[in-house]
Amino acid sequence: MFKGAFVAIVTPFKNGEVDEERFRELIEFQIEKGTHGIVPCGTTGESATLSHEEHKRVLKIAVDQVKGRVPVIAGAGSNSTREALELISFAKDIGADAALVITPYYNKPTQRGLYEHYAYLVKETEFPLVVYNVPSRTGVDILPETVAKLANEFDKIVGIKEATGSVRRTTEILELVDREDFCVLSGDDFIVYPLICVGAKGVISVVSNILPDKMAKLVDSALKGDYATAKKLHYELQPACRAMFIETNPIPVKTALAMMGKIEEELRLPLCRMSDANRKKLEEVLRSYGIL
Repeated sequence: MFKGAFVAIVTPFKNGEVDEERFRELIEFQIEKGTHGIVPCGTTGESATLSHEEHKRVLKIAVDQVKGRVPVIAGAGSNSTREALELISFAKDIGADAALVITPYYNKPTQRGLYEHYAYLVKETEFPLVVYNVPSRTGVDILPETVAKLANEFDKIVGIKEATGSVRRTTEILELVDREDFCVLSGDDFIVYPLICVGAKGVISVVSNILPDKMAKLVDSALKGDYATAKKLHYELQPACRAMFIETNPIPVKTALAMMGKIEEELRLPLCRMSDANRKKLEEVLRSYGIL
């Protein structure tokens, strides 16, 4: 259902509040540079420190600004099934195209609990859901067998953002899922090209925040079978992929966007300003791409 380079867009702040003007400008920048879709209120969007009111406002702004030009996959997960239902229902009501629903974090459900969580949400909302698996953040890993059970039973489970950094994991999922329209989207920028080679349909990208045209071209090229171009871009983007995780995401990407003059350099605690040493390394990488 979804394919291409989707940006895991940051949430800009100014004086402690969501900076709506800059957020709208970021969305325009992404669309102008060829990004295939917008994903607000994910990890990179600092969803963990947004109030529910702010979360909903950011989603609403995104849908309003995009105006149907590209898909909007709304971050709408929670470690509480009830809260996730509220956010998914809101995303549906405002006209988002799907919801990105993270595996419940901290409470560490079993595989049965994960299945029941997503099954309940999709039955209650009848809205397209993209499962989000990032065990390094959540402490829980939804296994290929569970993903396949959900995908094979519910056509509204349309895909997964897979952030284990594993070609093997994507291969196992696609081996078990008996649907051509199910999409695996990479949750790791450094492995987009290899994952597309085994059947993934794209990426939900951090790097796209700063280099949207290059990531979009990489994905487009790989999906079209132009592997020489895709491979070249894969290696060209590796320094940026590393730089975006030199400290905890989204510290580097928001620092980079501030250096580029696109947002204020503002994060919410417990995230904090990047160290001077890493800032210097980040600046060198950005200069190497000609974006400073």
